[in-house]
Amino acid sequence: MARAVTNRRKAITTAAAWIVGLLIFFPILWTILTSFKTEAEAIADPPSFLFFNWTLENYAVVQERSNYLRFLWNSVVLSVGSTIVGIIIAVPAAWSMAFVPGRRTKDVLLWMLSTKMLPAVGVLFPIVLIARTLGIFDSYILLITVLTLINLPIIVWMLYTYFREIPGEILEAARMDGASLREEILYVLTPMAVPGIASTVLLNIILAWNEAFWTLNLTTVKAAPLTAFIASYSSPEGLFYAKLSAASTMAIAPILILGWFSQKQLVRGLTFGAVK
Repeated sequence: MARAVTNRRKAITTAAAWIVGLLIFFPILWTILTSFKTEAEAIADPPSFLFFNWTLENYAVVQERSNYLRFLWNSVVLSVGSTIVGIIIAVPAAWSMAFVPGRRTKDVLLWMLSTKMLPAVGVLFPIVLIARTLGIFDSYILLITVLTLINLPIIVWMLYTYFREIPGEILEAARMDGASLREEILYVLTPMAVPGIASTVLLNIILAWNEAFWTLNLTTVKAAPLTAFIASYSSPEGLFYAKLSAASTMAIAPILILGWFSQKQLVRGLTFGAVK
C-alpha cells in the first residue's frame, strides 16, 4: 500500500514538473516558431501553431541587415570577461567570510545582497556621467566593470555557501604542511569547490548574457551585445514580429545550447551541500 502511494506521488510530481516546465518554455518555443513565419502569419488571428508556411526569409533579412557575429562576439566578451573578473574577486572574499568569519560577516553579506534591491535607473545618470568624463562610454572596460559589480553579490553569496560545506580541518592540515595562503586557495580550496565554482560561473554567464538595462544604456555601437541586436528590430514604424523573433532566436540560441550541455553541472553545483 505504501509503495502504491509513493508511485502515485512520483507520477503526480513528474506530471506537475512537466507542466511547469512546458509553461516556462512555451514563450521560447513560440518565439522560435514565429521566427519561421511570414509577417502576416505572425500577427494572424487566430494564430497558427505548427501548420503554416515555414520560411527562412526572416533569418536571411536579419543576416543582411545586421552584423550578427559582431554582436555575438561582444556578448561573449562581456559575459565571460565579467565572470572571470568576478570569480577572481569573489573567491578570496568568500574564503575570508567562510573560514575567517567575523562578528559582522552576516551583516556584510546582507549588505552586499541589499545592493541588488537598488533600482538600476537610480544610479544610471552618475555612471553615464563618469563614463563620459573618463572617455570609456561604449567600451568593453565599462560594461565588464558594471556587469561584474551588479553580479558580484550573487557570486560571493554562492561561493560562500559552497565554501561553508568544506571542512575547515582540511585547510588547517594544509597550513600545517606549510601551504601558503595562495597555495591553500589555489590547490586545496578551489579543487574541492569545483562543482560550486562551475555552477556559479555558468549562472553568472547567463545573467550577464541576458542583462539588457545596462547594455542598452551604456553602449551605442562598439560594445553593443545581442540585447542591442534584438532591440534594433523595434522601429518607429512598428514591430516586425517575425523578424524580431528571428533576431531573438539567434540571440538566445548560444546560451540555450550552453545551458543544455551544462545542465548536469549546473544542477550539481546548485545542489552542492544540500544533501549530506
